[in-house]
Amino acid sequence: MSKVAILTDSNSGISQEQAKAYGVYVLPMPFYINDNLYYEGITLTQEQFYAHLEGDSDIHTSMPVVGDVLDRWDSLLKEYDEVVYIPMSSGLSSSCETAKTLAEDYNGRVEVVDNHRISVTMMRSVLNAKGLADLGWSAKAIREYLEKTAADSSIYILVPTLKYLRKGGRVTPAAAALGSLLKIKPVLQIQGEKLDSYAKCRTLKGAKTAMLGAIENDIENRFKPEHGLSDLWIDAAYSGLMRDEVAEWVKDIHAQYPVGVCLQQLSLSISCHVGPGCLAVTCEKKLPEVPEHPVKMV
Repeated sequence: MSKVAILTDSNSGISQEQAKAYGVYVLPMPFYINDNLYYEGITLTQEQFYAHLEGDSDIHTSMPVVGDVLDRWDSLLKEYDEVVYIPMSSGLSSSCETAKTLAEDYNGRVEVVDNHRISVTMMRSVLNAKGLADLGWSAKAIREYLEKTAADSSIYILVPTLKYLRKGGRVTPAAAALGSLLKIKPVLQIQGEKLDSYAKCRTLKGAKTAMLGAIENDIENRFKPEHGLSDLWIDAAYSGLMRDEVAEWVKDIHAQYPVGVCLQQLSLSISCHVGPGCLAVTCEKKLPEVPEHPVKMV
């Protein structure tokens, strides 16, 4: 039986401390802020990032440095027989395709998973991979299974301001100005490869209702769980430091779905585009072969 290491990047929302507790490894994502290089969770904290973001610093995301990726693979392969590497979705970054090309030189010892996830759903995939590795699955079998079940997840994100979408070029200045005038609260979705528009709401309450309705629709028409909520993970995420709003949002989710919810910060790569103050809800099907995940639930 091969000894398999599970490696992801910090787009999963897994901190370095959590990685140690879970028995996985996390490659920190690089960010350029006013032309200075920072690494998420290493030289850049959540608080520092949002201070720069709200201060209108020039922030650019970047894919992991090739040398950093190869160094981590080489280091892990001294201790493990194989590595499963789970980067962010190929639809959101070129880092996945780059990693697949690099892995060709490792004679099957490194398997790169593209299961189109980011943030909380990506974290769940990482923990699924760890659970399967603990059960004795090979790196190739883990990759194939995670890619086979890639479509079984959804993320919906409430964006309170169009400022950061405009700044990132995802909406035009004219559309942003009109949206701000009409007090539009867009809801975005990530299902698979892209960050897309889902709904345009006039109030925060309306946006929350739209997100919970979207999850309900996905459960009934996409996921169709055989045993109801026990077959699903329903989780929450947010951007920035907004404890009261987050607590209220978790209550709203619990009111409709009385299950344990994992609460995480949104990936900083997403937060660059949507800004602070966002709320999100996620849903994905559990893998029946994998034990319950060792995460804190609220």
